[in-house]
Amino acid sequence: MKYDRLFPIWGQKAYQKGFDIPYPLGIMANYFYVKQGLTIDNLRLGFESDTKDVPLTPIDFIGFGDNYSTAQTAMIRPDVWIFPFLNVYGIFGVGTSTTEVNLDRIGNQPFGLKSIVDQGVTTSGFGATTAGGIGPVWIAIDANFTWNKPELLDEAVKVTTYGFRMGHTFVHASRPERNIGLWIGAMKANLSSETVGELKLKDALPPETWERADQIVENYNYWYDNEATPAQKIIADQTIGPLVDAIDNADGESTIRYGIDKKVKEPWNGLIGGQFQPNKNWMIRTELGLVGDRKSFLFSVNYRY
Repeated sequence: MKYDRLFPIWGQKAYQKGFDIPYPLGIMANYFYVKQGLTIDNLRLGFESDTKDVPLTPIDFIGFGDNYSTAQTAMIRPDVWIFPFLNVYGIFGVGTSTTEVNLDRIGNQPFGLKSIVDQGVTTSGFGATTAGGIGPVWIAIDANFTWNKPELLDEAVKVTTYGFRMGHTFVHASRPERNIGLWIGAMKANLSSETVGELKLKDALPPETWERADQIVENYNYWYDNEATPAQKIIADQTIGPLVDAIDNADGESTIRYGIDKKVKEPWNGLIGGQFQPNKNWMIRTELGLVGDRKSFLFSVNYRY
């Protein structure tokens, strides 16, 4: 056949070698869900600040338990095949994020302070995929960079994602434009480390924390009276102390300003996926992240032209 479209460049050569390449332009609608563990340290707190310029105070006598981030996002992904082996795309989406942070000790005393924060998130970014084949197996390597802006944080969270997939496409015997692709792979995600924000206590602490107010206050007072050093007491008087007092008085309107450094607990996870292509215009895809700490689900519909 004679390939007369501008993209992909070298499309004619791809067809001469026997490849049936996708239509060059596409727009994909994605739903993506992920839950992953977080490693958190370098806690900084400021309490009842009226301005974002109030400095945060580092706290090194608080220990973290298991922390999690859960997100679900609806995204639009326009793309173009520049070459038969190179696709570039943009990512634009909105969604929600839930972060669970557990402060499980203060000094040697159990603390049991849990924070669960729900917030809206907007996402934008770009990425690229390079793909090719070895015999009956195709291989795709992907990288994308997104800026995810939760409504309660000062700055967007930068996320870098890398993916590797290999699979095989089963072509319909009498309708070659119809096929089913199956693959396995792996994905790595990196988060920008520093997070700074502020929120009211009523939005940060679940009912179970308020119900345990007496125990939290008792453990804090024991640590303060029996274990805290003079330097730690000075820091506690400015940060943890007012927080515990607000919990003791059921003051959910108090505002806490915080900073933390975070990263994904296990950056890599394994993937399995599949795609049904009824014709060259439409593709329906799903993918599961199952192996590893990160659990994810993707469903997408792609229209190509």
